[in-house]
Amino acid sequence: MNRTGFILLFVVSSFLSFGQPLVTTPPDKIYGKLFVDVQMNKVFPDGKTFVDCIPKRKPAEILADYETARSAAGFDLKKFVLDNFDVPGSPTDNYKTNTSEDVVTHIRNLWAVLKRTPDKPVEGSSLLPLPYPYIVPGGRFREVYYWDSYFTMLGLKESGEIEMIDNMVKNFAYLIENYGHIPNGNRTYYLGRSQPPFFSVMVALLAEARGDSVYQEFLPAMEKEYQFWMDGSGKLKAGQAYRRVVRLKDGDILNRYWDDATVPRQESWREDVLTAQKSGRDKIEMYEQLRAAAESGIDFSSRWFADGRDLITIRTSDMIPPDLNSLLYHLEWAISKAKLMNKDSSYLEYRRKAIRRGELIDRYCWNKARSFYTDYNFKTGKQSNHINPGGMYPFCFINEHPDYLSLLARKVAAVIRDKLLKPGGVSTSEFNTGEQWDAPNGWAPLEWMTIWGLDRCGQKDLAADIAARWVKLNEKVYKETGKLMEKYNVVDINQDAGGGEYPGQDGFGWTNGVLLRLIRQYDLPKE
Repeated sequence: MNRTGFILLFVVSSFLSFGQPLVTTPPDKIYGKLFVDVQMNKVFPDGKTFVDCIPKRKPAEILADYETARSAAGFDLKKFVLDNFDVPGSPTDNYKTNTSEDVVTHIRNLWAVLKRTPDKPVEGSSLLPLPYPYIVPGGRFREVYYWDSYFTMLGLKESGEIEMIDNMVKNFAYLIENYGHIPNGNRTYYLGRSQPPFFSVMVALLAEARGDSVYQEFLPAMEKEYQFWMDGSGKLKAGQAYRRVVRLKDGDILNRYWDDATVPRQESWREDVLTAQKSGRDKIEMYEQLRAAAESGIDFSSRWFADGRDLITIRTSDMIPPDLNSLLYHLEWAISKAKLMNKDSSYLEYRRKAIRRGELIDRYCWNKARSFYTDYNFKTGKQSNHINPGGMYPFCFINEHPDYLSLLARKVAAVIRDKLLKPGGVSTSEFNTGEQWDAPNGWAPLEWMTIWGLDRCGQKDLAADIAARWVKLNEKVYKETGKLMEKYNVVDINQDAGGGEYPGQDGFGWTNGVLLRLIRQYDLPKE
């Protein structure tokens, strides 16, 4: 079976293992000028709407009619689109919250609302069909998302939905097998990038319920994902970077975020075109940097900005992030564990890789001046001074030197109390720039990683305090609105979260998952 490799391809004639055509053509290539006109004229307030639309007839017929109709007097572009496409809705559009339910019951009922059954292909659709059921986040996010899904799984496990976790892990293994990696989401326009590589962490979570044989079952997928993240590492010279790998001046390898496409993000086409124009920088360079931030999941944040303030200075792919490399440490460790179970002597190679990566994370990302793990700019040779929850990932995963990590965690805890701790939990950064991954917002995945890292390394009181603040805020908003949100304002708990390229979304997969886990783990009251 042919694979797409790591770039966007236009036509692939192979078939999926469950008998459906392997679709890889993104909407801008299918719909050409119609796509550009719709996005640049802001036919829909959210650029993601059109790329998720389903054509009512063959795309070639729609395009032929568009070429004829668009020059006619009085042509109405929006009417043309509505006549020729089915506009997608939110998974929760027809769901009515029973406000008498406590939040735990509400979430358990929501799993059925957010569930998607195995997909069927539709010509002209951007959806990458999956063979097993899965959970979507909610709101505008109508497909599975890579890193979202781990945090959703935390709640599925608390709800006893182990079969759904198993199905979702199998779907991700399927994506790796057929596309060479796990895309940002199961859409053609996401194929150029992945997201924070939580696949091995999902495998570990499933193994808690099903036993360690799960590591052996998904070893081929873990190895193949590792190859994706490490592609090109063998041919680099010191100081060079290729795709997602960087060979540092001392010859060691660490990783960065990247995206293989060089056009505006299809779901944010207009925004990226305008940002590139405003920046005055090379437009291809800007698209690469914006897309790399989208792969990080942190899109967008002052964390990635050269001046710490403005999106036009974004330089994501210059940075070696501690969170990404901690996840790859876990992947190396998980591969080693599975190989040892298989009595494969190459387990030692991956164990050594993980140990070495842990040492490099300390060398390059531990910022003594800030007492925190921060990003390392391999082009300038300098550490960032930006404090954000990405610096907590090493405390969640690294197994070597627990006493040393506990010592660092005491220092980190003081920084969190001083810089990030707010009434509603942990802020995404110190700075309010108007971007959604900055203050005053807090996000469930980063709350969880902060709590997990602190708890694992002995800072249990602070971990419990953050958990209690976050749960209280989630429940407050639920009681007032009947909704669980994508993100929250942790600074002023009476105000909504803001920023970003789209309005606040509700549903919401990772919020639901983290909330259920925290309520159970810390025996917190549910309202």
